Amino acid sequence: MGFAETFKALSDPVRRNILQLLKNGSMSAGDIGGHFDMTGATISYHLSVLKKAGLVFETKYKNFIYYELNTSVVEEVMLWLSDLKGGTNNEK
Repeated sequence: MGFAETFKALSDPVRRNILQLLKNGSMSAGDIGGHFDMTGATISYHLSVLKKAGLVFETKYKNFIYYELNTSVVEEVMLWLSDLKGGTNNEK
């Protein structure tokens, strides 16, 4: 995972909304697409960017592909941001 791909993926509000949907569990591309007013190809593009960034992974089951949040990458980004901030809220 590179931070450039991760932050590119997070820069788009649609992709952030997809991540919000996936925090409750895995979903098929069709289920994800049902939450947006856009074509299936556009949803597929957004999922591809998220997958390339390592923020989601896919599982194939029968004729469907299910997407799931990759929490380890999310945790890595949060740790990096926390380290960047430095200290705790009580420290200056």
